[in-house]
Amino acid sequence: MSGRDSVSLVGLRARGRHGCLPAERELGQEFVIDVTLFLDTAPAAAGDDLTKTVDYGELAMRLVAVVEGEPVNLIETLAQRLADECLASELVEEAEVRVHKPSAPIPLPFGDVVVTVRRKR
Repeated sequence: MSGRDSVSLVGLRARGRHGCLPAERELGQEFVIDVTLFLDTAPAAAGDDLTKTVDYGELAMRLVAVVEGEPVNLIETLAQRLADECLASELVEEAEVRVHKPSAPIPLPFGDVVVTVRRKR
């Protein structure tokens, strides 16, 4: 990795139909996504050039499309798909993705369920 710079997008919300239970597929629920992308931001900063970094607005749209797209049983699978989307930019050397499922079907009081994956190029 050429640098320890990072760009984070925190609290991105989208509705998806992911889960193992039929009701999760039928009704859907909100997922919250946090991503941290590790890349060298020096070239972008030196030239004040968006093309030399990650356009986080455009990335947000792609991530939401994944969450709203084809359902999967596991949020681990969803996290992997989101990490793949983050690594689609050749500028990104590593990505950490956190998928929150705050309305997971757990019959006890809880704050959140989170799966975190970290993937390198």
